[in-house]
Amino acid sequence: QVQLVESGGGLVQPGGSLRLSCTASGMRLSVNGMGWYRQASGKQRELVAGITRRFSTVYGESVKGRFTISRDNAKNTMYLQMNSLKPEDTAVYYCNTYPEVAIPWGQGTQVTVSS
Repeated sequence: QVQLVESGGGLVQPGGSLRLSCTASGMRLSVNGMGWYRQASGKQRELVAGITRRFSTVYGESVKGRFTISRDNAKNTMYLQMNSLKPEDTAVYYCNTYPEVAIPWGQGTQVTVSS
């Protein structure tokens, strides 16, 4: 059974940074496109960033220039470096396959940006 585990969230002040991690059991991240998604309270889940098998990346308009997605195939881990965080980035962040979601959602990791 494939499981995804997100970590690295927390409370940060506006302008701060966080790095999220996504690890997988039962699956090699390198064989799939992978993405970071987020869901703010009362809103639909949205794609934040995606990275293909060939390391091409895509970003949501609201995070371009601030967030960076990357993957370390040797560690079977994907990352999301988030800089210049804004209150509107507050959400639960999830990882999953990209562009199509194919794995049951994990618990996610809460990111709260607040002073």
